[in-house]
Amino acid sequence: MKVSVWDTYVKREDGKIMHFDILVPNSLQDEQTILNYGASYLKSKAFKTESISSNICNFCHIEQATDAVMNDIQNKGFSIIEMENCN
Repeated sequence: MKVSVWDTYVKREDGKIMHFDILVPNSLQDEQTILNYGASYLKSKAFKTESISSNICNFCHIEQATDAVMNDIQNKGFSIIEMENCN
């Protein structure tokens, strides 16, 4: 399965910048749906963040999904790869 990777940066309440990728099926083109997935992920965090917007979430590239990513997408429609300051 090919997935689109959306590179995302969001400011936390402590001033740190979170960096994570939102992975969705390559066929998904609706930016608002992708932003909603990011917002859902942010709500799962124990700390507050700024809102997600198209200014901080941009299409980056397409790659082949791993089994773990495909499982996430099948279960919830998207997958997150945490990069920096996500915990």
